Amino acid sequence: MQEKAIQDALNCHWAASDRNDFDAEHDIYRDDAVLEYPQSGERIRGRHNIQASRMAQPNTKRFDLRRITGSGDLWVSEFILSYDGRPSCVVSIMAFEDGKVAHETQYFSDPFEPGPSRAHLVEPV
Repeated sequence: MQEKAIQDALNCHWAASDRNDFDAEHDIYRDDAVLEYPQSGERIRGRHNIQASRMAQPNTKRFDLRRITGSGDLWVSEFILSYDGRPSCVVSIMAFEDGKVAHETQYFSDPFEPGPSRAHLVEPV
């Protein structure tokens, strides 16, 4: 699959995620895809189970895509995921096989207050 096609598929995936279109959101995955959440120690096997786990999530979700970068079969998406208005920074690493996601790992980070010792060196994002 060409890189432009993968980037387009990722843009469609995150847009579908933001509008809670669960069918379109999961078109990107292989039937035997694996999703891992290292912080919670969870691994979900299979597109059907990945979709079912997301559909079972009771919170209102919003996705603010910041950047997609990658080449070949390895792609990284950075976004802000808000559950019921509470934001978390997320990095999604996706490995593609035959044009579909075979493996995804998502890393979550909650926001924190900036350190006062570097206040004169930074700008707000």
